Amino acid sequence: MMPDLDPNTDLSFTRTLAVPRSLVWECWTRPEHIPHFFVPAPHTVTAVDIDLRVGGRFNTVFNVDGNEMDNKGVYLDVVAEEKLVFTDAYTEGWKPAPEPFMTAILLLADAAGGGTTYTAIARHRNPDTRKSHEDMGFHDGWGTVATQLEAYAKGLKK
Repeated sequence: MMPDLDPNTDLSFTRTLAVPRSLVWECWTRPEHIPHFFVPAPHTVTAVDIDLRVGGRFNTVFNVDGNEMDNKGVYLDVVAEEKLVFTDAYTEGWKPAPEPFMTAILLLADAAGGGTTYTAIARHRNPDTRKSHEDMGFHDGWGTVATQLEAYAKGLKK
């Protein structure tokens, strides 16, 4: 179910991926897969720590132009093969983050031909943060991630 979107604080896009929903879910929920798609190339993910449960951690470390970026987050909702919601507003143990950026909502549904309808939503605390994320290239960046995810998952197809 698509949540109500607020154009002042939310960014989103939907794409059909030519891989089954079960593979998209596996890629998003198993740490060995995250480095293969999670940030737009040539940037890389150098570490991943996942505890896939509400309140569990979703921590990543990125290398962006030689700079390490430590991202700590927590899962807010986990519905197998349908929805993942995670945020950097809290870390494991519900510890508030000093400078939260967004909450991500990933929605997965079956698409015709065995593919996946993939919706990514980024919710922000205020319009300024939303605008900043849009200016940083939300649509291009998350679109690239979706393209990388699809290509990687195709290689996993059994």
